[in-house]
Parts: sequence; structure tokens; C-alpha cells
Amino acid sequence: MSHIKQKLKENYFTKGIYEIIRRSYFSLNSFFYNLMSNETFAQKKYMKKIGKKLDLKNPQTFDEKLWWIKFNYHNPLITMCSDKYWAREYVRLCGYEDILIDLYGVYDKFEDIDFDNLPDTFFIKTNHDSGHNIIYDKSKPFDFKKNKKLFNRALRHNFYYNNREWGYKNVEPKIICEKVLKDPQNNTLNDFKIFCINGKVKYVTVNLSSSHEDGSHCDTVQKNVYDKKFNYIPVRFSDDNFDPKLVKKPKNLEKMIEIAEKLAAPFPEVRVDLYNVDGKIYFGELTFYHNGSYNDSDPENFLIEMGQEIKIPQHFLKETRKKL
Repeated sequence: MSHIKQKLKENYFTKGIYEIIRRSYFSLNSFFYNLMSNETFAQKKYMKKIGKKLDLKNPQTFDEKLWWIKFNYHNPLITMCSDKYWAREYVRLCGYEDILIDLYGVYDKFEDIDFDNLPDTFFIKTNHDSGHNIIYDKSKPFDFKKNKKLFNRALRHNFYYNNREWGYKNVEPKIICEKVLKDPQNNTLNDFKIFCINGKVKYVTVNLSSSHEDGSHCDTVQKNVYDKKFNYIPVRFSDDNFDPKLVKKPKNLEKMIEIAEKLAAPFPEVRVDLYNVDGKIYFGELTFYHNGSYNDSDPENFLIEMGQEIKIPQHFLKETRKKL
């Protein structure tokens, strides 16, 4: 079946029809999902993606706790920090302006980007969702028509409805243009994703090759898990592992931990993404529902261990059980 789909997408005469059918199906599917209660939505989507049932009355695993947080913990600060533009202001207020990537401009739509007066190379991304990224390089071919269509369509979509990630629900969509980070030691940037629970770092993950040369996201990445002292933990966490010898412990790891814990202090759980380029730390983003809350691990008990770290007061759980 996947072979037939690929042929339809590639054929000059059928690819347009295929795209219309695909979008129609997606729209209809989204319409019915939007009518569902939170619990029904979570159960159906999670079963479809992970093949398991969620326990939202008595959440135990990492994913179950994240779904509970989505539906019940609505701190307005999460909205600010989920917004990739306003998260910069939060980082600045926390005293870490020096780790912000240079910002060139913020725009309401793609055609507002002033390509003639911006640097010859810059990174374009949306502030309100995941996956819409591209590098503009004046010296290389750039499909303006395609990217205009891609980004403006993204701006019209509320990312909240994909997986009920509450933090994105009230974010005003924008396009951000900023400096392109390059690591002189590597072809791609190592992405340090630091998992903080109750304001303390519990795990550090490193993603290799999380983006293509043009800045777009890779569908698959390689990821390793470490403790806060950067001791390797032999576990597969939603993605395949890589050889631990490929990444060394950052010399300024303690500074990264300090920054992550300061940014994470107000929240029961958050992932703080940082880059470390030639010894200089840069802020990436704050993520409150890792992987949309669809994760697996080998061994399986790793997700249970992560979930046990997140403490939900019993009186909140009792109120949730009444609703469900």
C-alpha cells in the first residue's frame, strides 16, 4: 500500500489528485477528533500511535503524566514559554540574555520578510508549532513560492489541535528569522535536550543529525540518554541510539545544568533545549510535552521511572477522577 501511495505522489498526473484526497481525509479526520472529549481524544490517538491504553485516572508513566499535565495544569507562563518568540523574553528575564541566538526579524506572514535587507544567510522558523524550519542562503537556490505556501499555511493552523498540547493553544503565530548556528567541529549541531522535573535536571539527552543541511527537520534522529553528570544510560528512548564515543561530555556541562534548572524552576516538568557550539551555550526552546506525549522505551520501565519522578498532588488526582 505504501508503494502505491509513493507512486501516486510521484506521478505527474496523479500527485495533485492524491494531495487533494490526502488533505480532505486529514481535514475530515481532524474534524471528528476535535469533537471528542479530552479523554477520548487521548485514548484514540495514543492507541493509534503507541498501541497502548492510557491510565489518566491514576497516571504512572511519563506519557500518562504528560497527558494529565496537558489537560489539567494550565499555568499561563507555559503559553509564554511555548511561544518561540516570547520564550526569548522569559530567558532574558531569568538573566540569560547572552545565550539567545541573534534575532533578525519577526513577521506576521512570509511575504513580509525583507530578504533584501537581511543577512545573506538566516534561519526561518515559526514560533507556534514544530517542524517548520528552513535556512535561507542567498548563494543557493531557494523556492520562494513553495516556502511562502508552506509557512503561510502553517500560520493559519493552531498546533494545539494536533495533540491537545495546551501550551500552544493561545500562541499568536509568527515567523522568526534568526542567525544560523554552525559548529566548526561538526557538520550538524548536537542538540542537548535537558529533562527537568520539579525544577531539577533528571536526564540529559543528545540528538544527532536532528535537521537536514537546509535546516528542515529530519524524520528520524539518533538519541542517547545520560544522567545529569553525563554518564551514559543504556536505554532506547523513542529513537535509536548512537555510539557514545561520538559525543564527549561538555566542559561547561555544569553551566548548562544551572541554566536549565533556572528556566525550569516554575514548572512540574519541562524539556530545556540548549546548543553548545565550541564551548558557547545557546538557547533552543522550552518543550512541555516531549514528542507530543507519544513515547516508548527499551527497557519499558524507563518511562515508568520517568513518570514516578513527576509528582501530582493527590487532591488534584481526585478531582480528575471525578471528571473522568
